Parts: sequence; C-alpha cells; structure tokens
Amino acid sequence: MSSVVGVSPTTMIPVGEDTGLGKDSGRVKTPTGANIINMNLNRSNRPALLLVDIQKGFDNIDYWGGQRNNPDAELKASELLKIWREDRLPIFHIQHCSTNPLSPLHQSNAGNAFNELVTPLTGETIIQKNVNSAFIGTDLQARLEKDVINTLVIVGLTTDHCISTTTRMAGNLGFKTFLIADATATFNKKGIDGKNYPAELMHETALASLNEEFATVVSTDFIKQNI
Repeated sequence: MSSVVGVSPTTMIPVGEDTGLGKDSGRVKTPTGANIINMNLNRSNRPALLLVDIQKGFDNIDYWGGQRNNPDAELKASELLKIWREDRLPIFHIQHCSTNPLSPLHQSNAGNAFNELVTPLTGETIIQKNVNSAFIGTDLQARLEKDVINTLVIVGLTTDHCISTTTRMAGNLGFKTFLIADATATFNKKGIDGKNYPAELMHETALASLNEEFATVVSTDFIKQNI
C-alpha cells in the first residue's frame, strides 16, 4: 500500500526575508538555462514533485463556482508524474480531507479519492491535510528535510487556494520552488460586491503574485526540457 501520512502537528519556521513587495511587475517569466542550473532543477538534486489535491471532487464544477480554466491540468500533472516515476524521484501526493461533511472532498464522499490520472502507486507517499497548506498539520516539511530535498515542483488544484498557500509556505521555508502554470487550475470567484471573476483571471493573478517572490512559474514543457 501507499504510505499515508495523516494530519499531525508541525512547526513552521519562516526562512528568508519577507519583502512585502513583488520583485517585478508580476509578469510570468521563463528562466534561462543558466538560471535553472543555479536553482538546482536537475535530477542529481532529487527535486520532489508535489501533486496537490488532484482529486475527483474537483470534477464537480458547479459546486466550486460553475466555471474552470486549464481543463488539461490533471493530464499535464500526470505527464510529470510519469517522468518522476521513471527517474525514481521523490513524489508526494497531497490529499485534501475537508472537515465540511457537505464538501465533495470530505473523506465520506467519493470526491475525496484521487483523480485516476494520478492515482498513487504502492510505496508513494500520501500526505493528508485539512487546511490550505500542505505544510500545516502534516509532517511534509520534516520528510523533505530528512531526505535532504531542497527543490520542489508543484502541480494541482486550486491555483488561488491550496496551490498558492502551499507555494508561499514552501518559498518562506527556503525551498527552491517551481510552480507549473499549465498543470494547475482554478474556478471562477465572486468578489465582495458580487462581481464574478473568471477562472482564468483568478489563475493568472494568483500566478503573477507568486512568481519570482515565492516560486518560479514555468510550464510543463519547460520542466520536461530541463529536468
């Protein structure tokens, strides 16, 4: 069976300086090959793939807002998972276990199960969480540090919630973090005035606020070419 890690206490120790401001205008940029070497994106450094909340419950688009972007996000994530498996690199499946019984992601509901495209194999680690960050209430940080993993590649759902929160904490904890734009997705949201904000806009603004501050935002193809 896969190794399932439930929620447990953890301590967050912020690493680095919080500038409070983005390092650039927020545009998503593609780093050069030289920068990739500096950021340790190579097999020898054993980067970990974090597949965050890629679960069946997100197929219920109406529940989450009625509109979604990046319909191929799960497929793109599965392509990277295939590479990680072939190269025997570290893999962590993050599973959201909602505390709301009405949520599709509650453990009593079928939607809590992983999407078939990324179903964990025997021996692959499953980290269960019940808040937005994969680091809160879990031993993810301890496992990464024990295995001397300092580089993360993050994919999954949803861009402006669990992906954003996990990515921000990863950056603050000092991990070199790559966020994969086309292997993440989100849903439309309503603003405080009732205005509807399209999923793609929510996705793009979330990525813009993360890029070059907490992570380097790249594409699936970029990872394939540089890993």
